[in-house]
Amino acid sequence: MAAEGFRGPKQLWNAFQWSMKGLRAGWLHEASFRLEACLALVLVPLGLWLGDGALEKLALVFPPMLVLSAELLNSAIEAVVDKVSPEFHELAGRAKDMGSAAVFVLLLLAALSWGLILLPRWL
Repeated sequence: MAAEGFRGPKQLWNAFQWSMKGLRAGWLHEASFRLEACLALVLVPLGLWLGDGALEKLALVFPPMLVLSAELLNSAIEAVVDKVSPEFHELAGRAKDMGSAAVFVLLLLAALSWGLILLPRWL
């Protein structure tokens, strides 16, 4: 096996540490990420409790986790755009808006999933 393709314990540990660094940066610097993380801290356990069977549990838990992932990616896009193009540029604005729209679409998915699964039980 080629050495550059090998992912041993040290490389996995480094990747884990970089991921934790990214989560910490998201928490420290992004108010939207903090809000969505707090929401996920409520929704994920609630989804595991309210879901009837593995597929429902997954359908309730997966969207809030996707929102967090998209928010981190959106924040990364915004940071790079601000670094590369601090002055306003139409394409930079478009990139930031599209990242925000991706988070919004996933928030809609979360609301739809929760509504389709739980509303029929309560109506």
